[in-house]
Amino acid sequence: KIKFRESFRPFAPAVLRERVHEYFEMRQDQDSPYMLLVAPVQQAQRVSNGGSKAGSESDLGLDAVKQVRSTVPAITHVDHSARVQTVDAERFPRFYKILKAFEARTGCPVLINTSFNVRSEPIVNSPADAYRCFMATELDCLVIENCLLYRTEQPAAASVDRAAYLGSFALD
Repeated sequence: KIKFRESFRPFAPAVLRERVHEYFEMRQDQDSPYMLLVAPVQQAQRVSNGGSKAGSESDLGLDAVKQVRSTVPAITHVDHSARVQTVDAERFPRFYKILKAFEARTGCPVLINTSFNVRSEPIVNSPADAYRCFMATELDCLVIENCLLYRTEQPAAASVDRAAYLGSFALD
């Protein structure tokens, strides 16, 4: 709904560094601050798909990508791996505080992480790019530094030609 990309491409997880070992087969002190490591999702976080095992006949073709594989399905690849970003307070103080607040509300120390763009569009490079992408997609809100914008409160919300904007990029 937001990235308009292939369903077989999960997002990357951003996880509190001190809790990485609970969700991924990584040491608690193992760093991956720039999403350079791929790690298996912990067995304890994996879920059963009606008794089928990954790689079985019922798990072939496009049906394989539609199955929920873990408690964090948006970031779990078909092979139960994920491209992990660890977040610590020293390197990413603001993002760390966001993850801690999310964890306090939900019990989950993991959020999805992805580039800010629509599939085939260049990555957002300015506040104007961010606003244009925000208004043309299904995002509910946009945060730029200390500013929080809600879609429903934007005066131009009704006038954005989403079809024209999205039609300029090669989507699924």
